[in-house]
Amino acid sequence: APLSGKILPIEEVPDEVFSQGILGEGVGIDPTSNTVVAPADAVVSTVMEESRHAVGLRLDNGAELLIHVGMDTVEMKGDGFEGHVKAGDQVKKGDLLLTVDLDKVKAAGYDTIIPVIICNTADYAKVEGISGKDVAPGDDILTVTEK
Repeated sequence: APLSGKILPIEEVPDEVFSQGILGEGVGIDPTSNTVVAPADAVVSTVMEESRHAVGLRLDNGAELLIHVGMDTVEMKGDGFEGHVKAGDQVKKGDLLLTVDLDKVKAAGYDTIIPVIICNTADYAKVEGISGKDVAPGDDILTVTEK
């Protein structure tokens, strides 16, 4: 997990792009903290520079992970978000990626659910989310079965 919160099945994420698995399989996190950290050792593959609402990581095990903070928060144009990494950065498990003002996101009318998706799901035999429990940064939230 990249932050503390309650894990939800991906089907409960209030956005069809995520809930229907269009970008890949994963989970949603209803956050209880405002800091997003690297859930594992990785290279930062993508940072949404202008909005700072999402970051992509290529984990050392080959998984391509997308951490998307909130629904439609790209519309906030970075207000309430602070990025701490850039594309190409090597990060270790626990390194700070993003900080978000969840109260500001809610006040702007956006949902704060955070999808955590393995975008290269097709590279694996099976990707399943663990749901219905509270997690802390670094806790397992996905199980992956190799082909």
